[in-house]
Amino acid sequence: MEDFLIIRTSSLGDVIHTLPAFAALRKSFPGARIAWVIEEKSRPILDFVSGIDEVIVVGSRRWRKKIRRRHQTALDFQGLLKSGLIAWLSGSRHRFGFDRRNLKEPAAAFFYTRRLEPVTEEDHVIRKNLKLLELVGIKADKFDFPLTIPEEARREVLAKIDQGCWNADRKLILFNVGAAWPTKRWSAESWIAVLNELKNESLASLLLWGTPEEEAIAEFVSQETGVPMAPFLTVKEILALVQGAALLVSGDTFALQAACALGVRVIGIFGPTDPRRNGPFRSADKIVYHPMSCSLCYRRDCESTECLDRAKPDEVLALIKSCVRENA
Repeated sequence: MEDFLIIRTSSLGDVIHTLPAFAALRKSFPGARIAWVIEEKSRPILDFVSGIDEVIVVGSRRWRKKIRRRHQTALDFQGLLKSGLIAWLSGSRHRFGFDRRNLKEPAAAFFYTRRLEPVTEEDHVIRKNLKLLELVGIKADKFDFPLTIPEEARREVLAKIDQGCWNADRKLILFNVGAAWPTKRWSAESWIAVLNELKNESLASLLLWGTPEEEAIAEFVSQETGVPMAPFLTVKEILALVQGAALLVSGDTFALQAACALGVRVIGIFGPTDPRRNGPFRSADKIVYHPMSCSLCYRRDCESTECLDRAKPDEVLALIKSCVRENA
């Protein structure tokens, strides 16, 4: 029996982007044992994924012993020293990873027994992940996301949200005002301008947020527009809520990647990161992105927000109205 160890410990969006590779692996080896090493924060995503034989949480009791299987093949989709070390600690006979030029931390290549030929970083990261499977004889290009959200999870998240603040009979549009990096966060003033213009539309709007800092932004936007805020939601609750939305408007963050995986239409607002690599991949989805000479810097902090400021409220508003008309 084939035996595989997937190593993708974080982050939430990166785990989503690895699911098509898992789906292709499972399809090609239906009888294989497949385990996945992941951090606790990202683990809830895998509760909605069928076909994984074992989920091993880094730092959990006896996790190092659980990963050790001599005859397995370890696939490191993370590309960090830490993930390369996990592959080595697993004792796997085969430890496969990307070429040094495609690793976030090139020294991770030291832990691999075989590396993929260099691939372009201008393509979507999902395709990059699928490419790694060529080392086990799989050629795949399908973006298949084996995510199943139970109806019970959707009912529970809707019960948690005060629907008295919005008309549940209208199409739900989610506005994700937060992002892990400050450089990915569109300004509160821009969100306010868009939402105030949408007041006369027959839409149900809801603000998403995550960290306490993002909560402060959402509160300010809510006060200025009257658009209600969702309560704090767990990873599973976000997935369940996003699945029921008609549209998500968001920066480059987990909510956007989740919507893409669930087939929910998105409008992505991009600044320092590359929408070709991290963004939507369906023709119906839209992006707002105005490249500059310093674009694709991937900086988490920057004294200038011009790359995001070039995304104007009127531009985003026009795309929202177009999407709503098409889905009417």
